[in-house]
Amino acid sequence: MKIKIAEARNLAIGALRQLKYSQHDAETTADHLIDAALRGVTFGSLARILAISEKMSEVGDNRRPITTIRETPVSAVLDGGDNVGYVVAHHATRMAIDKALKSGVGMVGANNTFYTGLFSYYMEMATRAGMVAMAIGNGPAHVAPEGAAEGRLGTNPIAFGFPSEGDPVIWDIGTCAIMHGEVLLHRRTGEPLPEGVALDSSGKPTRDPVAALTGAIKTWGGHRGSGLAVVVQMLGALCGGPVISPGTVDMAYFVIVIDPKLFLPDGEYPGRVTELAEAICSARPIDPDQPVRMPFERSVKVRRQNLESGVIEVPDVVYQGLVKLQHP
Repeated sequence: MKIKIAEARNLAIGALRQLKYSQHDAETTADHLIDAALRGVTFGSLARILAISEKMSEVGDNRRPITTIRETPVSAVLDGGDNVGYVVAHHATRMAIDKALKSGVGMVGANNTFYTGLFSYYMEMATRAGMVAMAIGNGPAHVAPEGAAEGRLGTNPIAFGFPSEGDPVIWDIGTCAIMHGEVLLHRRTGEPLPEGVALDSSGKPTRDPVAALTGAIKTWGGHRGSGLAVVVQMLGALCGGPVISPGTVDMAYFVIVIDPKLFLPDGEYPGRVTELAEAICSARPIDPDQPVRMPFERSVKVRRQNLESGVIEVPDVVYQGLVKLQHP
């Protein structure tokens, strides 16, 4: 169904407030989820509130304030206090940006969090401040390394952000063939998974999302994606939490923000990014109807279109779940 953006945001905030989120945390989380919807990333949008509610029902509500474990002028390690990653990663990224503005570089790791959302959201925060950034996250063993029949890795997203003279260049991927949130959404809607993305508990390929959730997700890109997933998992271990999260708890988020003026003090870096982007997009396409585009270009275009229309799409089952959550 299609609903107005403002209505969707109010629905999200109301549902999160029902889960005892503060007004600030509810708004921070809702803004992230609405941005995902505007960009057409349905699995990372309002359905996540239902997953948060289910997580709290399964393991309880153990939230406490985010605290700084250790800190230097260029780094910090945070205990996320079992707060949702939309709040923890936003705080960590803001902290890293502030450090980079003062010292040229900022590195912040957070543990004891979960459901961090679209890392491109945090990369866009950094690029709006004129910064170059990288972020990774790890989590529970939902993903099978290449050649394995059972999970040992998280879905392990990795993202990079670069400021330009126009829209930023942002590359944000999971190192898995399908994100865990997508599998959850397929289970919620009853739709089968794409071919070749998941294994059942016996290690056989499956398109059944329920079977995949008791089995494993495959890595993206064969042994290359598997290797990248291992690297992300090890970077996440820098944050001080478990090497492999025990479930939808104690996941890690690690962000590095760099002021390009450390290297190019005249502020010319955004122009260099634009120069490269223009060169890439001017390449002759294989299909004349499919011009070459830069990472994040599709997201920006879809978001602008949805902002102009004033509405976003929400799966019926998700809308009904949020209404029920807000008015039990």
